Parts: sequence; structure tokens; C-alpha cells
Amino acid sequence: MEKGLLYWIGYILEQYWPYFIKGMFVTLWISILGTLLGYVLGFLTGLVQSTPVSQEDSRKKKVVYGTLKLICKVFVAVFRGTPMMVQAMVIYYGLKTSGVDISPFTASILVLMLNTGAYMAETVRGGIISVDKGQLEGGFAMGMSHSLTMFTVVLPQAFRNIIPEMVNMFLTNLKMTSELNVIGVAELYFTTKTAAGTYYRYFEAYIICALIYFILCTFFTNLLSYVEKKTFVNKDYELAVEYMDNAE
Repeated sequence: MEKGLLYWIGYILEQYWPYFIKGMFVTLWISILGTLLGYVLGFLTGLVQSTPVSQEDSRKKKVVYGTLKLICKVFVAVFRGTPMMVQAMVIYYGLKTSGVDISPFTASILVLMLNTGAYMAETVRGGIISVDKGQLEGGFAMGMSHSLTMFTVVLPQAFRNIIPEMVNMFLTNLKMTSELNVIGVAELYFTTKTAAGTYYRYFEAYIICALIYFILCTFFTNLLSYVEKKTFVNKDYELAVEYMDNAE
């Protein structure tokens, strides 16, 4: 009698569950570290791109910021315009060819960081632009420098606007780590491919893989949504409601 779908799913889980768990944690580590580092890179790149250079500025400042803006523009264009799988191959084997001994795990974090940084740079730039220019001008009118106004007035407002995109970026990275199996990092997809090839049961193995990804994404979606609601409560609304209650 031919064994059914549920039997093979259970059998593969029984034989390979330690490897699935290990692959899941490798996926999580790459996603978390690569995304966090990418956030930092994206914020720095977005700030450079959003920094204005006026005619009154010194020649040195124009040259420095002009060069930095050009580097950031090329960086964003390259990593937004090429697939992550290709980036992984170029970076990993490119560094190996250049004599840099880098592990697949480290290369995966580097690739994810650069990819996330490129996308976050545009998100940060858009978030800064979305803040009313009057906020920046008000800071200047109070005698604040551009850097101080940006970090104390503009960025806190822009940050709140881009939180949803940051959450989406992390969830996307969690799934996109599957593309990094091309350089041999033993993440979840790589482990699934190994299990599927061992028993020639590809459908059943990838159902397990899909379920694990689904559980992870669902968990982090709910967790990050909860944190966002608890952290970024609309204080102004609460004060307004309290004022109206007292007035009544």
C-alpha cells in the first residue's frame, strides 16, 4: 500500500526536525542581524541624500557632499536594480577570489545588510520629505543647526512614518533569505532542499518549509504590530480626549 501525504510529512519531520530547527534559527539570525545593520546603513544613506547643499556653502562642503551623494545614488541604484541572489554570488565569490576568507553565514548577513540599506535609504528619504518643511524652517528660526534640527525635530516625525515599511522590510527579508542558499548557507530553504533530495519527496518537504515560514511571518507580524501600537500611541489624541472630558 502506497504511503500518503501525511505519512511522508510526519516521517520527514521525524527524521529531519533537528535540521529544520537549526535552519530556522540560521534564517532568523541572518534576517535579524542583516535587517538591523541594513536599517543603520539605510538611515545614514537617506540622511546624506536628504542633506541640502546651498550656493552659500563652502567649496569643500560642496565637494564632500557631492561625492557622498553620488556614491549613495550609485549604491542605491545597484542594489535596488539587481536580484539578491546575484548579489550574493558576486559578493561571496568575488571576495573569495580576492583572497578574503568569508563564511557563507557572514556573506549572507553582508548581502542582506546592503540590500536592506539600499531600500531603506529611499524609505528614509521619503519619510524626511514627508515632514512639513516648516518644521525645518522653524528649527532654523530658533537658531538650531541643520543637524540638530534634523535629529531633534524632523527625524522623530519621519521615523514614525516609516515604521510600517521597516516592519514590511523585515518580513520580506525573512522570506528572501531563501535565495541565499546559492552560496551554501544552511538556512531553512537549504535544509529543506537537502531533506527533499534525500527521500525524493519534494512536495511534502516544501509543505513543511512553507508552514514554518508562514508561522514565523505570522508570529513576527503580530509581535511587531503589538510593539508598534504600544510604543507609538497617539499622545496628542489622548490629551485632547482628556481635555474634552474635563471641559464637560
